[in-house]
Amino acid sequence: MAALFLNCENPKITIKQSPSTNTTYCFQPWIATSNVRLFSYNSLRSATRDFHPSNRIGGGGFGVVYRGVLRDGTHAAIKCLSTESKQGTTEFLTEVNMISTIRHPNLVELIGCCVEGSHRILVYEYLENNSLANALLGSKGKCVALDWPIRAAICLGTASGIAFLHEEAEPHIVHRDVKASNILLDGSFLPKIGDFGLAKLFPDNVTHISTRVAGTVGYLAPEYALLGQLTKKADVYSFGVLVLEVISGRSSSKAAFGEDLLVLVEWTWKLREEGRLLDIVDPELGEYPEKEVMRFIKVALFCTQAASHQRPDMKQVVVMLSKEVNLNEKLLTEPGVYRSRTSRTLVGGSSVESSSSGNKGKQLVNPSVTSIHSEIYDQSETQMLPR
Repeated sequence: MAALFLNCENPKITIKQSPSTNTTYCFQPWIATSNVRLFSYNSLRSATRDFHPSNRIGGGGFGVVYRGVLRDGTHAAIKCLSTESKQGTTEFLTEVNMISTIRHPNLVELIGCCVEGSHRILVYEYLENNSLANALLGSKGKCVALDWPIRAAICLGTASGIAFLHEEAEPHIVHRDVKASNILLDGSFLPKIGDFGLAKLFPDNVTHISTRVAGTVGYLAPEYALLGQLTKKADVYSFGVLVLEVISGRSSSKAAFGEDLLVLVEWTWKLREEGRLLDIVDPELGEYPEKEVMRFIKVALFCTQAASHQRPDMKQVVVMLSKEVNLNEKLLTEPGVYRSRTSRTLVGGSSVESSSSGNKGKQLVNPSVTSIHSEIYDQSETQMLPR
């Protein structure tokens, strides 16, 4: 596959072809990107029938996504960034550079991109069943009946994708915006994580980064939302919320529960204290294995604990979801919840963005606290000990 060099400062691209290697280059100040195709704006206009509204399949704070058919007959999801988008050239090229090097069954594959004039467009593989938000949490006309095996596979596949980003991708990646609308589903409902526009790259020697908060209300870990302190455990928290949404069929960012209008995580904890944990299960689910569903709910609660160091890492989560283990609930503590009061809503969604500069360097929990257990679980007892 040809290497592509994109200009980070000037959107105008000069293309030259190397006769010896048949490789395409851009000879300007560049960011190097591999494994992606460069599309012209006109070719993408043609693929989407001039970005016709009938081909629109999604949208958010960064722009609109269209279904399209490329000249070679490939079906694609074409993400056009809006001119009002906060994602500028640098962020766009960061996304291109990062995604183009990553391959995993549970991550959306990037086909190519367009950087022409003011246009910033990403071309992804097309997934037939759109997003988990549409399939499970959308309007009745768009919802799909998902039985428990499919829901469990969505949870496990998403966990595997995040674990890959955290531990196996080089450098390690924190997604920062794990949510139902960013979990896409193929024709067999295999989950694939999309939208890496908010992702941060983590070198091995970095344990946390003080950064501008960017994410979606309802999924934000409290230490990240309040202090701007980003670690992999922020993704773990968001994943825990996602699992509760999959089990309950309710949106964490839109629904409120009980007389006190609790958020989904709070409501789940309340039901646990009352011994009614299975009341959270989606009534549309039909028959399900109670023991396994209970384990998934408890794993979600471990993921959403207030203290980030108490949460398991994503590799542990994969094991906890895939094996019939007995969770050590004595270690389970109350979930943390962030409610936005002063945050600013971004264009096209419920995302929030706030400055954490005043809290730079602060710690929500004692950084010297080490993991609770060196053993994930006792093989003889099959007892899971989250850390």
